[in-house]
Amino acid sequence: MNQATIDRIRAFTEDRDWDQFHSPSNLAKSICIEAAELLECFQWTDTDYDLAHVKEELADVIVYCQDLVDKLGLDVDEIVNEKMARNEAKYPVEKARGKADKYDRL
Repeated sequence: MNQATIDRIRAFTEDRDWDQFHSPSNLAKSICIEAAELLECFQWTDTDYDLAHVKEELADVIVYCQDLVDKLGLDVDEIVNEKMARNEAKYPVEKARGKADKYDRL
């Protein structure tokens, strides 16, 4: 996400004085709630879904994730790259390519 978008998300919260409601637990709950709404877009079909609605719900998840990153003082690139390094170690290409097995079953 580019800096202008991050700044826009931050300004939206600041302008409304909503930071007081953004405890880490409230933000984590909000992420789960919005993720459930995203999942609802695919409830009865894997192929016939409303892309505009999917984009709206996905954006809600991303905004709350950015809010949580800010609240915890984390760096998105850092935490994603740390996790990717762990994933790459758990799922080496030579064992995982083309398989959906969990790492302990490869």
